[in-house]
Amino acid sequence: MAKKKLFGNNIKPSCKYCELGTALDGDKIRCSKMGDVKSYDSCKKFVYNPLKRIPKKELQLANSAVNDIDF
Repeated sequence: MAKKKLFGNNIKPSCKYCELGTALDGDKIRCSKMGDVKSYDSCKKFVYNPLKRIPKKELQLANSAVNDIDF
């Protein structure tokens, strides 16, 4: 049985959060293996770095429309 990775086994490879890449201007990444690439590219040398991933923002609930009468 394959070992489950810390952040799941189904992380889509992207140079945006690869350990080998460094962010440049715009959506370009400087990869130590492939040179300058787009942020959405990936290769077989992909190594996931969770510290480079930017989490999605939480959705704000509309609490102003809730009254005590609703409960």
